[in-house]
Parts: sequence; C-alpha cells; structure tokens
Amino acid sequence: MRNVRPVRMLVALAAGAALVTGCTGGSTSGPEPKAGTSTSAAAPAPVIDQDFPDPDVLKVGSTYYAYATQPKDGSSNISMATSPDLTTWTVSPKDPLPTLPSWATNGRTWAPDVSAVAGGYVMYFTAHSVDPDLQCIGVARAARPEGPFAPVGSKPLVCPAADGGAIDPASFTDTDGSRYLVWKNDGNCCGKDTWLHLQAVSADGLRTTGPARRLIKQDQPWEGNLIEAPTLVRHSSSYLLFYSANDYAGEHYATGYATAQRLTGPYVKAAAPLLTTDGTGVTGPGGQDIVSEPSGATHIVFHGWDPAVIYRGMYVEELAWKGDVPVPRPAP
Repeated sequence: MRNVRPVRMLVALAAGAALVTGCTGGSTSGPEPKAGTSTSAAAPAPVIDQDFPDPDVLKVGSTYYAYATQPKDGSSNISMATSPDLTTWTVSPKDPLPTLPSWATNGRTWAPDVSAVAGGYVMYFTAHSVDPDLQCIGVARAARPEGPFAPVGSKPLVCPAADGGAIDPASFTDTDGSRYLVWKNDGNCCGKDTWLHLQAVSADGLRTTGPARRLIKQDQPWEGNLIEAPTLVRHSSSYLLFYSANDYAGEHYATGYATAQRLTGPYVKAAAPLLTTDGTGVTGPGGQDIVSEPSGATHIVFHGWDPAVIYRGMYVEELAWKGDVPVPRPAP
C-alpha cells in the first residue's frame, strides 16, 4: 500500500492564522475541514496514503514501527505500520492495543507513543475517561513492539481534571538515562490555556515520579488558541521541544519548535513555525515525531490532509540543521 519515494527535505518558515478547537476535537477528531484548501507549494507524496494521524516512529533492529491515532472507521484502537527504510510502509491489520483499560470508553484513542524499556516496550496513549469525563493519558506494556500492549493500572496515568484533562503523550530519555513524559493539558476543551508539560517517570515508564512542570503555552499569533503534540529531543548541546498549534482541521495547523539549554527550560520559541501549509504544500502539517539515526541523519515525521481533505496521511522528510536548530533547505 505504500508509495516508494526519495526522502526529501521540506522545512519551511511561514506564519498561519488563528482558529480554535474544542475538547471534542482536539488533535484528532471533531468537525472535518472543508475541501478545496489551497497551497502554494508542490505537495510531496505521503509514505502512508491513508488515515494515519499523529504518527510516532520507533526503530527496533532494522525495522521501523509507526503508531497512529485510532482510524476513522474505528476498526482498531491504534493503527500500526512497519518499514525497512522509512519510505516503504506496510500497514498492519492487527491492533497493537486490542483492549482499552477499565477507566476508558471506546473511541477517541489518540496519539500513541511507544518506547523501549528494560524487558519490553511501553505505550502511552490518550483515551476518553469515564470519570472524569475528559481525555486522559494511559499506559500499556508489551514484550514486543508490535504488541499486544496490555493496559497498566485502574486509572489514568495523567489526568489533571481542573486543567481539562491531558492528551498527546511523548516519551523522552535524557543522556543520564532518566525518563520523562511530555504532554499537553487539554485546556482548549474548556476555555483554558494549553500548556506543554514535562514530568519524570520511573525507569519502567509505568508511573510518574514527580510533579508536572509547565514549559510553554500558546502565545504567538500563528498558534491560535492552542498548542499540542509535544516532541522533545536533544540535539548537540540543546533541548528542542517541537510542537503543533492552531486548528488541526484546516490549513492553519502548523509545526513549531522551542529551544533550551536545560531540560527544564526556559524554552525560547523560534520566530516562525517550521512546517506550514504554504511552505510544504501539505494541508495542516503537524502531529510530528523526530527520528534520529546513528549516522547523524534526522527525519521529521508528520501528518497532513489529503488533497480532498478527507483523511490525514503520514509524511517523512529529512531535517537539516544549522548548529542546534533545524533550518530550511531546498529539496535536492
């Protein structure tokens, strides 16, 4: 089902306008965008040309595993695909998270993140909680990257009810081996700010071990009323916090980043977004992940709407750097 193509660079700087989503939408559901969205750049081909939003990519041995938000048809809780090279992908018919935890309801299972731990793998995911009636973050464990992942615990791992719940978990391991979870409070569901948080977790990834620390919130014109989808990486001597912002359901959704010299910040945002509709030719590029190779090559993985604006496919592009920050570069 995959299209084979060279991996190209498509980082661009452009500004977007401001829209807002709600708790029933967030980064993954809600009203559909209108068809006919225009773009000013020639769009690259998706490597997964079907519904595969909020992708997370993990490499195990010589195989890349991609995990994504629940498909629109509800045929599984989480989507999964595999690839030998980041360009040729096979979408699996199997659900890596076949059973949701007792605290969660079916539907709205979003933005999985899978990482290796001693003796296996941990998946963080967003699901809708029975009580509180909000999106919350759960955790599951498996012996293999393809699963099946079994939920851990009788309640959500992270769910700040006073702040609108929590979505978009992403794992990070620092150079000293300490593990963290970055996530967004889903404040746009209830007229609140949307902060990206950093929180320490145990070595096995199954429990939090400290309070959450606020890093950044929406405060730039292009971000609209929300930021979300954090991805934290260390590049050279800096920490980079990639994120998406604005209304996921249209052309103003974009990807930005902020940098810091310490893990806990302060994080300073770039002057303009990194991936935009006008700059990439992909409508609403966001929900990103970063894949770093031992060779030093870096790729950014993200979703974007198809030309008819019906589903969000997955794109993989090479990321160029100037010192500690990503920079635009013409495609070869």
